[in-house]
Amino acid sequence: MNTKRTFLILLVLISLIPFDADAQCAMCRAVLESESSGKAAEGINNGIVYLMAVPYVLVAGLFYFIYRKMRA
Repeated sequence: MNTKRTFLILLVLISLIPFDADAQCAMCRAVLESESSGKAAEGINNGIVYLMAVPYVLVAGLFYFIYRKMRA
């Protein structure tokens, strides 16, 4: 019980610590707009789709296993 409370307090404290994120969206956009063939833009779009799809697949797999356990 005490370890759960300590873990929760630690998790809250870590989530309150600010950190700097150096996003470069403007730079990526400038590079993609300056390219005429569009190959880099297609690659960026495919990467975004892959990064977006992986969490959904993992959650779907988790729910599938939970469903199988509940049905058994």
